[in-house]
Amino acid sequence: MKVTTKGQVTIPARIREFLDIPPHSEVDFRIAGGMVILVKPDAGGSGKDRFSSMRGTLKEGLTTREWMRSTRGS
Repeated sequence: MKVTTKGQVTIPARIREFLDIPPHSEVDFRIAGGMVILVKPDAGGSGKDRFSSMRGTLKEGLTTREWMRSTRGS
């Protein structure tokens, strides 16, 4: 495989099919024991970053400012 000037590589079709990675999917990379491992987000958790996973968790009608004030105790 060649790496483009943008640092991109193409995942071979046989690997995409084996891992069931459809077009426009998100993937992640992990480094372990000197190897780089391609990880599907659903394989190692929800695939959401720590902020995305909190989306929609506030009670209705509570503003961000009100929530911040209540969590800071002031």
